[in-house]
Amino acid sequence: MPTSFARPQPDHEKEKLLRACFLTLPEIGSGRLRQILEIWGSAAAAKTRAPAAAAKLPSGWLRDFARQCGAAAPEKMAAILAREGIGLVTPEEDEYPPLLKECPDAPPLLFYKGSLKGGQEGIAVVGARQATHYGKSAAARLAGEIAAAGFVIVSGLARGIDSAAHEGTLKAGGITWAFMAGGLERVYPENNRGLAAGITAGGGALLSEFPPGSPWLPQRFPLRNRLISGVSRAVVVVEAGEKSGSLITADFALEQGRDVFAVPGPIFSPVSLGTHSLLRSGALLATAGADVVGEYRSPAVVARSGQAPAAAAAAKQASGSPPSSAQKEILACLSDLPLHVDELRRRCRQSASEIALSLLELELGGKIHSLPGQHFVLNRG
Repeated sequence: MPTSFARPQPDHEKEKLLRACFLTLPEIGSGRLRQILEIWGSAAAAKTRAPAAAAKLPSGWLRDFARQCGAAAPEKMAAILAREGIGLVTPEEDEYPPLLKECPDAPPLLFYKGSLKGGQEGIAVVGARQATHYGKSAAARLAGEIAAAGFVIVSGLARGIDSAAHEGTLKAGGITWAFMAGGLERVYPENNRGLAAGITAGGGALLSEFPPGSPWLPQRFPLRNRLISGVSRAVVVVEAGEKSGSLITADFALEQGRDVFAVPGPIFSPVSLGTHSLLRSGALLATAGADVVGEYRSPAVVARSGQAPAAAAAAKQASGSPPSSAQKEILACLSDLPLHVDELRRRCRQSASEIALSLLELELGGKIHSLPGQHFVLNRG
């Protein structure tokens, strides 16, 4: 049964700060905080009444909590949060992600940076950290198309597919949320600090159930994954190996009653093994944003979300000079799979100098991407 929450009381800000304080105590996480609230009714009541009951409680984490909770200092927590620019939201508030409220293990408190608005619904786009160019292009395109239909794109700010999904959303002018496996004062991986800043500047949010100062521990990533699926109507897995963390997110999605979509990939790619396994197990096929949006939006909205990227690409191509016959020949040979320049020469039967000049012009025109090792792919925009 979904967890029920009362409406906020006048001293709700202090209540939130006390919950945040409790989460900094040893052995207290979201699950045990939820038990504390069930026993005493509120964090404020626990702080007042639990210390006197400590001697009567059986030994263990609850007695340890009762002995320590009286020292909780909400003023110090407020100062830390203000310094780091971190906000607090509880299930009693409208800004709390509505789909997550329905989950029995919904965190009693979320920390966030950026913006949260009432009624926002997510679609998760996740996948491999060691993603291919094909996977990153697919994630960016699908995320942009889904965001154009009004969904928040949800992911985990990891390298590879997660980053591509966030970037594709921002490029399309959409809103994206990144769930973190540690305190929000630190961005992990560090080279995604610019992306994290772009997410909050673009109207999105960084979120975590862990208080400031919490380290990024391996065991916390699966906990983070359940929140990614919990706030989302569906999870789209773009690329995943046989033991990818994205498959854990898909498992959580199924347990939470969410839909799971998978993007097919090249049959020789190891990061296609997980997505193809999902498809064999009954996951829905996703080859465009419309495949996902069509499950939840009207046909008119689906049409708009599918046409927006195509229209942008057409406008981009129209703004440049038309490709020459030599360039057209190269474009006809290229796809989303990397092709080496030697194989390109063999197929096109152009001289090395002609190929080099055409590739340079096509890359400057935004029609192709060059990859390490003299490989080239189409730019899907």
